[in-house]
Amino acid sequence: MPATVQEFGQKLCDQVEQVILGKRQAVQLVAVALLCEGHLLVDDVPGVGKTMLSRAIARSLDCSFARVQCTPDLLPGDLVGVSVFHPGQGEFRFRPGPIHHQVVLADEINRATPKTQSALLECMEERQATVDGQTYPMPRPFLVLATQNPVEFEGTFPLPEAQLDRFLVRLHLGYPDLDSEVQMLETHAQEGTVDRLQPLVTADQLQALKESLPKIRFEPKLRKFLVELVQATRRQAGVRLGASPRGSLALYRSSLAWAALQGRDYVIPDDIQHMVVPTLAHRLVGAGGFEQAEAILQRMLEQHPVPL
Repeated sequence: MPATVQEFGQKLCDQVEQVILGKRQAVQLVAVALLCEGHLLVDDVPGVGKTMLSRAIARSLDCSFARVQCTPDLLPGDLVGVSVFHPGQGEFRFRPGPIHHQVVLADEINRATPKTQSALLECMEERQATVDGQTYPMPRPFLVLATQNPVEFEGTFPLPEAQLDRFLVRLHLGYPDLDSEVQMLETHAQEGTVDRLQPLVTADQLQALKESLPKIRFEPKLRKFLVELVQATRRQAGVRLGASPRGSLALYRSSLAWAALQGRDYVIPDDIQHMVVPTLAHRLVGAGGFEQAEAILQRMLEQHPVPL
């Protein structure tokens, strides 16, 4: 078991970088989501490794894993499960769907219909699924890794703001640099690269790391600074609707996790500023897309005074 959260983050980055080269900061954001038990939206163009990143994370955790390829004909029952009648016993029995695994990859989530997308809301937020009046809890830890392609809109259903707000962090990988792409040719020349990755932590060990976050010191002055930043998003020009109080909680939890990953037992203003864009950009409504939302937040950070 990693002795510290920082050691866990370093080992996770080192292992995932065996298959996803030059994207250490993106992997660190995945570690933040794991420690906060929040959900992750990977939003990027085709072919940059969104699905491979998700598979590498799943292989690095000794947790149950399921992959759902979202398509327009995917039904809510295909995701959360259905009650099946057994004539021999004369009763219905629940057959769980893939969402009842600990790590779930929802590939190309914006290709699923709104009805199926909405089935995820209860699972992601309340950590439970209700089928035929019966409630079934999600396992712990529970992480949804969703991917989507932002440049191809034919046959897709954009995620509504209510569902985007359920994701703790949104990240994009981008294209690799020259050296990383050259090295990728050698690394991926052999098949089964992801399958050779070994689990780094068990579910219980990950839970223990997560429970260490509340011990990190968060000064009242910095809590006020955090809330001021979130409230400032509601006053930005071009933004119709800023981050919600759920966004404040997301930024608070992710700042704790980022501080722990840096090996500190206290939060500094840099931790909060570092997590503003990943946790808040996808929560701004009417900002004209993720890139413009990121630019608005960066400008806001430059203008907002930092407490001493």
